[in-house]
Amino acid sequence: MLGGGDAGRRAAVVAAATQPDFDEHGGRTLTADQIDLAATDAEIAVNDFQAMTFEMRGGRIFAGPAFLLAARHRMTGMNKDSITAALYVVATPIGNLGDISLRALDTLRSVDRVACEDTRHARHLLDHHGIRVATLALHQHNENEAATKLIHLLGEGKRIALISDAGTPGVSDPGARTVAAVRAAGFPVIPLPGANAAVTALSAAGLAAERFLFVGFLPAKVGARQTAIDALAAVDAALVFYEAPHRVMETIADLATRLEPQREIVIARELTKLFEQIVRLPLGEAMAWLQADANRQRGEFVLIVSAPPARDAAALDAASERVLAALLAELPVKQAAKLAAQITGQPKNALYARALALKNDAL
Repeated sequence: MLGGGDAGRRAAVVAAATQPDFDEHGGRTLTADQIDLAATDAEIAVNDFQAMTFEMRGGRIFAGPAFLLAARHRMTGMNKDSITAALYVVATPIGNLGDISLRALDTLRSVDRVACEDTRHARHLLDHHGIRVATLALHQHNENEAATKLIHLLGEGKRIALISDAGTPGVSDPGARTVAAVRAAGFPVIPLPGANAAVTALSAAGLAAERFLFVGFLPAKVGARQTAIDALAAVDAALVFYEAPHRVMETIADLATRLEPQREIVIARELTKLFEQIVRLPLGEAMAWLQADANRQRGEFVLIVSAPPARDAAALDAASERVLAALLAELPVKQAAKLAAQITGQPKNALYARALALKNDAL
């Protein structure tokens, strides 16, 4: 049926069906009247066409994924000449390979080179979507050198896509230094939004916090990690962390002992993957939950700790009380309160009110 006529001379085009059907292999089933052999709006070259697979079953024609990808690509009109020479920062899936935008796929097909953390990992994604493009390794150990090479390619008019192993480049992943270098060299940087583990976890957390602070990975060393948590304790926002499986127990233990026990934690692991799990529970119960099943300690983690409980404006912690008392012994109330606010970070009005009370008690 497809062996002669226009199909043999120039091109064959699949007209888009209003309600396409897909078989178990991902191909779209087409009836005969859905194939237009003389369409002038879009073309698929004969050499491309001959590499595509069709099968007749039950009176219907089944078009394979390669045909569908090429047909859609040709009909969008995007090619290497239709995008500007620039660095395209492309967000890629964090697990499920389907979580990538049509714009990202079109861009990856159209660039001259893809810079990526791990070329093998990137090839898995590109092959899954039938994309054939050269790759270039760009990771935390060679970013400066690789950025220099990218700038040279951009100077030749090449179009470059930058991706990480998962999610958005430059967000707890390599890429920020590359983007800075490309901008400094005067070339455009074009972001393509997409998957991000922190936002994905927040969307399913159900926390009512008006603000969140993305922290990323805490320090690996115990002392530095605990100091970092102490510095975040009073931040009036939900705290979002990334953590690796081999450190998640230590991190949650430190969070539980150094933050208020009434705060909640959302543990999101293996987001968008087969064993995705998202739980929300009191911070003090998180360790017991992890220890109840060794499988809960596997995978990549996003941890979200709820904002601190509302504080009484008149209440001061013990350290602030000590600082205020020491200053009051040497200074007038107003000056002591002002200096105490600068030292402790507590509200000046609360310190002033407390200083007046202390002065009155001393009389």
